[in-house]
Amino acid sequence: MIPLACPNCHTLLKDISLTVKQCPQDSLTFQLADGIWRMLLPGREEMYNQFIHDYETIRRAEGRGSENSSYYRSLPYHDSAEWRIRSASFDAFIKHILEPAEASSPLSILDLGAGNSWLSNRLASRGHNVSAVDLTINDFDGLGCYSFFETTFLSVRAEFTALPFSDRSVDLIVFNASLHYSTSYEETLIESIRILNEAGLLVILDSPVYHDPASGVKMVREREAQFEDRYGFASNSLSSENYLTYARLEELGRKLNLQWNFYTPFYGFSRLLRPLAARLLGRREPARFHVIAGSRITS
Repeated sequence: MIPLACPNCHTLLKDISLTVKQCPQDSLTFQLADGIWRMLLPGREEMYNQFIHDYETIRRAEGRGSENSSYYRSLPYHDSAEWRIRSASFDAFIKHILEPAEASSPLSILDLGAGNSWLSNRLASRGHNVSAVDLTINDFDGLGCYSFFETTFLSVRAEFTALPFSDRSVDLIVFNASLHYSTSYEETLIESIRILNEAGLLVILDSPVYHDPASGVKMVREREAQFEDRYGFASNSLSSENYLTYARLEELGRKLNLQWNFYTPFYGFSRLLRPLAARLLGRREPARFHVIAGSRITS
């Protein structure tokens, strides 16, 4: 397993017992509860309470989850529009990124925004050392779903900008349909780069990308209006960035010394034709989804 470090100072934690770890530098303690390491810094849980309440309310209303372990173990291969995108992205990720990287030895991998941990399960089944990281810990759509899997991986409750891992400790970080929830892409990526080893890769899966930022703004407004109408709240308590643009990615690459490589799976002819249909009908630009791999630029 990937060793845990203090999310505040990044010092490796000392074992106090099987369920308690302590930072020898600043004396913070962290506990294992219900199979999940609770690694939020003091005072941070309250910041996310409303976001998590809204998020889980929506996910329950959407019918997420199952009492059958076979549902979770089959993911991402599930017959729904969302999961067809997720499975195509996963297949492209395996082909273009994971298979070349895993040729020599098992990798240390962070699954950031792991949700129900389906990706962690898939990666662990290939022999890798995996940590599933998320804020949600419920047992229908959050980290608590680890119990449905037969594989072994570490489940960790933590936030993107205070990850409980030491410098240069992992080979691969995957933002699993989750980077767009970040409140600051720059801060989030800086923290991830800290943890990556020199040859490591940072991968963005299933985050919406636009050419025109105005289209992203319209998408957010449409979604908030839909949530307000359906659930009675806009689900915007967390000031997430919500979407990417190609210009924003280029800017982040320059600032953080990252090179991006794009792999675009085939999501079906209807999605392929959406940009043309949007132009003809005068609608906003539809989001594009890619498998995006970032690596350090070396001189």
